[in-house]
Parts: sequence; structure tokens; C-alpha cells
Amino acid sequence: MSSRHPRLPRQRSGGLVPVPERTLFAASADGSRVHVELYGPEEAPAVVLSHGWTCSTRFWAAQIADLAADHRVIAYDQRGHGGSPDVGPGGHSTDALADDLEAVLAATLAPGRKAVLAGHSMGGMTLMAAARRPRFREHAAAVLLCSTGSGRLAEEARVFALPGAARSGGTRALLRATVPLGPVTPVTRSLLKYATMGPGSTPERVEVCARIVHACPRKARASWGRVLSELDLDREVPELRVPTAVLVGLEDRMTPPVHARALAAALPDFLGLTELPGMGHMTPLEAPEAVSAKIRELVAGHLTGTATTDKTEREDIA
Repeated sequence: MSSRHPRLPRQRSGGLVPVPERTLFAASADGSRVHVELYGPEEAPAVVLSHGWTCSTRFWAAQIADLAADHRVIAYDQRGHGGSPDVGPGGHSTDALADDLEAVLAATLAPGRKAVLAGHSMGGMTLMAAARRPRFREHAAAVLLCSTGSGRLAEEARVFALPGAARSGGTRALLRATVPLGPVTPVTRSLLKYATMGPGSTPERVEVCARIVHACPRKARASWGRVLSELDLDREVPELRVPTAVLVGLEDRMTPPVHARALAAALPDFLGLTELPGMGHMTPLEAPEAVSAKIRELVAGHLTGTATTDKTEREDIA
């Protein structure tokens, strides 16, 4: 049973975790079960949140806590992550990502109801992969792409300070690695921060990020890492014909700003690029206020009628 008003967020180990109004499983095209969480007033403007590689709905905790008071927030776990079961060897592809998103939209939004869709990293790739899909076009009022890219991830990543081919090879090996991450320790936190977060990230946010990433099953991590290592969605970007904003941390080593700028140049209805100094790849967790504000801006401009203007921004994060 759901209530008309969002429950207050509560503390659990590893950080602030909002309590959903309702949970459900959406059935994807191949029968996979996708875990979905719903927050906030059912009739309020709708926001759909799609998380990235090795993360879960917990990654969006700050956005959910901020938005659920006056938005219908729909968050889901990518297959193999969080509460969504993993699948067989053939079930990991960008088409599967798009199928799962379509299943979530069908299960949570009435026909014709519009929403703002925000995707981080692999979640942004999900939105690109779904750009041609009829259900995506039916429901998407506007899109926010956070810390993401459409291809050449291994070639452009800056995790390893190595020349060309060696750097690309190291990144591919990292993406496909099956080794267990083990417990969260000072060493693993430090390594995670270096690879995925910026110098402006607080120790508390690094801790939360580490616990989320370390909770991802290694089979799912490696399976999706192989997909990312071969990603090519360049032809899908021009098909993303809804108003789209892009956001990136200037210290992002996984999907450096070159990706965001390429998206900005290729998107047919580009709203603006927000660049966050001192922030790395995990922008919704590192700079939650900036990401929530951008989602609110898209809702105001494309669900409740307030005009938006094209611009390139740099935001200083305290």
C-alpha cells in the first residue's frame, strides 16, 4: 500500500537511504525481472533515475531525498545490480539496457505520461541506447546525461597514467576484471577515490561510494564491464531528439570531459553543458545539490512550463 506523501529518509549503515513508497518488479523483454522503487506523490511531476555501472538505486539517495517531496521519483536497479537478479551470458548488451528501461517506463507511467529521465554513466548510455524506442519517445520530456559517453571509453579514460595503447589496454582489463573487490578498507577507498572521484569529494561521500560499488556482484561487474569496453552508441546520440542537458566533473577519469563535449556537439536538442570543478565520475554522489538542481530545472522547463536557455556552465562546489 502506498501513501500520498514520501516517508522521511532514514539512516542505515553506509549513508542516507530513503524508504520507497512502493517497490515492484518490471518484466523485461527477455523475462528478466527489474527491481523498481517509487517515491513521492503519485500525481506529481515524474522523474526516472537510471544508475551506472557497479551502482544501485542507493547511488541516487540524495536526489531521491531532495526530489520526493514534490516529485514522483522512479528509480530502478540495472540487471545484476542491487535488487535486480543477474541473467545468463547473453543478457548483457546495450539492447538489454534499453529493454529494461522500456519495461520500467511501462510499469510505472500511464500511457502518454511524460517524465524527466536522468542517467549516470551506464545509466546515461541506457538512455542513448533507448533513444529510438517508441516507449522512450512516448515518455521522455527531457533528459539529463551525467558523467557518460557514447563510445571509446577505454581509449579516452585517464585512470592509468600510461601512453596510448597501454592505457587503453589497462582500462579494458579493469572494466572486465573478475577479481573480488574485498572489504572496504582505507586502501580500497583511496584507490576508488583516485579512479572514480575528484579531489573535492568528501571522505563521507567516498565511504558511501565504496560501499555501494563493493556491493556489486563481481559477475555482473565483469559482464557489464565487457559491454562498456566495446561500447559504440555514436549513431544513437542524434536519435536522442528530446531536450537534453549534459553534466560532467572536470576531474572525471572514467568518462573525461571530452565525452561530454562530444555529446554536446552531437545532440540535436542540446540544452547546455554543466562542468563541475573538483568533481570526478560519481557526480550525483559527489555533487548531489548540483545534480538535483539540474533535474529540477529540467522538470520546471519541460514538465511544468518554465523556459530554459542554452548555456555552458561551470559550477564551484564547496
